Amino acid sequence: MAAASGFATSLSSSASSIVHSDAKSGVDFSGNALRTRNSSYCSVACFPPANRFACNSLRYKVLMPGTHSIRLNPRCEVAPNAAEIRSKPSSLSALELLKTSAADRYTKETSSIVVIGLNYHTAPIEIREKLSIPEAQWPQVISELCALNHIEEAAVLSTCNRMEIYVVALSQHRGIKEVTEWMSKMSSVPVSEIQEHRFLLSNKDATQHLFEVSSGLDSLVLGEGQILSQVKQVVKGGQGVPGFDRKICGMFKHAITVGKRVRTETSISTGSVSVSSAAVELAMMKLPESSHATARMLVVGAGKMGKLVIKHLAAKGCKRIVVANRTEDKVASIRAEIKDVDIEYRPLSELLTCAAEADVVFTCTASKNLIFSKEQVEGLPSPVGPHVGGQRLFIDISVPRNVGSSVSDIENVQVYNVDDLKEVVAANKEDRLRKAMEAQAIIEEEVNQFEAWKDSLETVPTIKKLRAYAERIRASELEKCMPKMGDDITKNQKKAIHDLSMGIVNKLLHGPMQHLRCDGTDTRSLSEILENMHALNRIFSLDNDISALEQKVREKLLEK
Repeated sequence: MAAASGFATSLSSSASSIVHSDAKSGVDFSGNALRTRNSSYCSVACFPPANRFACNSLRYKVLMPGTHSIRLNPRCEVAPNAAEIRSKPSSLSALELLKTSAADRYTKETSSIVVIGLNYHTAPIEIREKLSIPEAQWPQVISELCALNHIEEAAVLSTCNRMEIYVVALSQHRGIKEVTEWMSKMSSVPVSEIQEHRFLLSNKDATQHLFEVSSGLDSLVLGEGQILSQVKQVVKGGQGVPGFDRKICGMFKHAITVGKRVRTETSISTGSVSVSSAAVELAMMKLPESSHATARMLVVGAGKMGKLVIKHLAAKGCKRIVVANRTEDKVASIRAEIKDVDIEYRPLSELLTCAAEADVVFTCTASKNLIFSKEQVEGLPSPVGPHVGGQRLFIDISVPRNVGSSVSDIENVQVYNVDDLKEVVAANKEDRLRKAMEAQAIIEEEVNQFEAWKDSLETVPTIKKLRAYAERIRASELEKCMPKMGDDITKNQKKAIHDLSMGIVNKLLHGPMQHLRCDGTDTRSLSEILENMHALNRIFSLDNDISALEQKVREKLLEK
């Protein structure tokens, strides 16, 4: 993606500047730089050590070509210098300050939904393929992530264009650090290299990103449908897995709803193509037009991607396609479905022989190892004839890659991977942007609905504790009252007294409960509702000695 040229914008009265770079994407809180993710380039805000910025969430986003906006959510403030802080008189002793800071470590922080990821915007395929996680391993990865001290829930979305980890972090910064270190350990990619290419989004921005992903807005091919199937697979694979719980599961289920709604109510899917069809289009762009129907095609792999490649080749007029696969069953199924094309099955043991006879080779397997190395391709017979341009094409849409990058060094051989498909999807860019804007209105509405639901969960513990507190008092007082009523009290009278006590409690609780509602149907702001929650906790002594978040961290540590 094209990077924006550098420019600087002054910030307040400080000497800080925001510099746009084509280097890295992501949010990085290390040092004096805060990096923010963007779909086409990134922003790096560099601040002198004298100024410290407290920023809960920042997202820089392109709305229209040449028009930019910065959304700070909820705030980005310059904290006072350390010297200024030290100069303020304090009535608390050093020991009291230490106790207060330790106690507030979690009470001042709520759990956050965070996405830590790398995609085709931020990282080349050489990095993405090292971090890719096979679908079969997703449940195991969820368990490993939730075993980290500050991770409560998790999910993984790993495709050919992205590897994204969604978590509920008990502490945002600690959780990001733990997940990044886990990614490094899992992939053997240094932490510094992951930080260079990753992007970070939290809470509402993380939700919006996932909804854009499921809607096809963040895909290499705008509106492509395969990503929605992959999001569905996250939910299907996460069912029953400890750690794929209420918030993450709810967010992914809502993302599926959003993806369906966007495709139903907008023209985002009209004329859209998949990665497989883009690969076929790329092949047609590189071949002479006269050879489109006669070029010898080899497709390696008969899974979902391979089947789509075969279908699109048939739609382009190819009459004969050789398919190399481990077994013949899937090839026979495809042959029965596409009757007008001669589809020939060949076992993988004959792969090099098939490649020697092919003009164009498509690779789309889940193999973690190279299928074609430089030495193997060099051993193939002389190059193809001039009727197809005199070059053998390898179009590799697998992640990890199936064709070694050094194969492109061979004379009369061209190798293309998923990152090269940008040449195809760059067409009709204005139309794609218009379709994206149609979908954004729906996504914004759905994000607000999900955030209201998620925010309502914050007050649930207080509501439960307040009801339990009232119920204990009601039951205790009723127990004291009943013996005073005498032995001749009837069942109907007992029931009437019980119903009376319940009615009084419910009416007394109705007001406080109304002020704890956070479902998007009231006019109160979230901050007001949380203030009400904290006030009720204090008035009725509902808080424990330690916060719920700190208790969860302690429990995790005790389990180890």
